[in-house]
Amino acid sequence: MSERAIFFDRDGTVNVEKEYIYDPDQVELIDGALEALSLAKSKGFRIFIISNQSGIARGLATETQVSRVNERLEDLVAPAGVKFDGVYFCPHLPTISGRCTCRKPARGMIDRALETFDLDLSESYVVGDRMLDMGLAHNIGATGILVRTGYGAIEEKQLPSGGGPHHIVDDVLAAVKLILDEIRD
Repeated sequence: MSERAIFFDRDGTVNVEKEYIYDPDQVELIDGALEALSLAKSKGFRIFIISNQSGIARGLATETQVSRVNERLEDLVAPAGVKFDGVYFCPHLPTISGRCTCRKPARGMIDRALETFDLDLSESYVVGDRMLDMGLAHNIGATGILVRTGYGAIEEKQLPSGGGPHHIVDDVLAAVKLILDEIRD
């Protein structure tokens, strides 16, 4: 039986946006993120981190450094019993490394999750602070929720009238609460 998933962007959504975090000591959870992840997991959602990391292509960091940041994030949520079902990142930047199939809004990171899990994307969600995240939601047939943390408040102001995400909320905890309200209806 297919499962529901929530695909969370990392920087600016789950952890505080600090512009190219490559030092694990810089990882700081956004207020309410731990509760949000724990709540989503407790309600049976598969939870994933999906993140564009163009700093690798720019030569600002290595894949190893990005992996260490991801490990630090996993360490911060583990005491609450939260374990991500997958943590994926795209190291590319089209102007430097050429086109790829994994950079959001492309669906490559989601396809990697589908190699391991039987997910119902039409019953799944993408939560992020960028329109790239909302484009990914559209491309996979999921519901997109833009959070106002990170770059979200700026992105919200630039939305075309009549277009954009399915929902806009203040933060990741509000996003998960909205999701849980939707599935109860």
